[in-house]
Amino acid sequence: MESDPRVWIATLRGSHDRLLGLVGPLTPEQLRAPSYCEGWSIAQVLSHLGSGAEIAAMTLPGALGRAAPVGREAFGPVWDRWNAMSPDDQAAAALIADAQHIGTLEQLTDEELASISLSLFGMTLDAAGLVRLRVGEHAMHTWDIAVMADPAAVVGSDAVQLLIDNVPAFAAPRLGKPQGGETFRARIKVSDPDRDYLMIVADAVSMADWPAGGLADAHAEIAMPAEALLRLVYGRLDPEHTPASVVAEGADLDRLRAVFPGI
Repeated sequence: MESDPRVWIATLRGSHDRLLGLVGPLTPEQLRAPSYCEGWSIAQVLSHLGSGAEIAAMTLPGALGRAAPVGREAFGPVWDRWNAMSPDDQAAAALIADAQHIGTLEQLTDEELASISLSLFGMTLDAAGLVRLRVGEHAMHTWDIAVMADPAAVVGSDAVQLLIDNVPAFAAPRLGKPQGGETFRARIKVSDPDRDYLMIVADAVSMADWPAGGLADAHAEIAMPAEALLRLVYGRLDPEHTPASVVAEGADLDRLRAVFPGI
């Protein structure tokens, strides 16, 4: 897992630039059109990213030890204000708030980055961990917009290269929803970058490196690019958006799709 926060910040900047390139040419009608997120327009996805950037900026002083931590009760008024905006204002304000948040991160000194500590999701996050959460959210929602114009759109490669190592320990266990029934074990062979995983779906979802020497068994073996695995775990690998490079029995892939319904 990449531990240099500046690498994560640079990747977040790259995702922002991709988002800006996607949203800039959109007409008011296109902003109001559906995104990949069920029930959300493209403007609502942007509102989610914009409010998230504002909340991230609100929590930063506490993470730096300069102020008391911000409680969740402070988030509701932010969401209410963003939800009350027109779609055009949501889009414009989101790009501004996102750029401002990233600019603040870029201006932090090495000492300030090293001092960051924030309790979240039962973990104590350092600077790299904090920005990693934002990169995952940002990259996925940027894809939610891109794919509406280009069905073959993929998540940004720089984000994929970093986020793939976040899948076993963080994303899969938290986003996976066991369906009940017997345990299902799948070997997932990943390319670009190469990884080899064992996923176990039981009372919970766990994922780890395939045991050295291959001393393990699996009910299924699936081969896919890292980008496809990332979208699978985030609930974005439906049949219409599954690349031909994914090699699996259909029933096995459908079983994993059910485990990861998305957020």
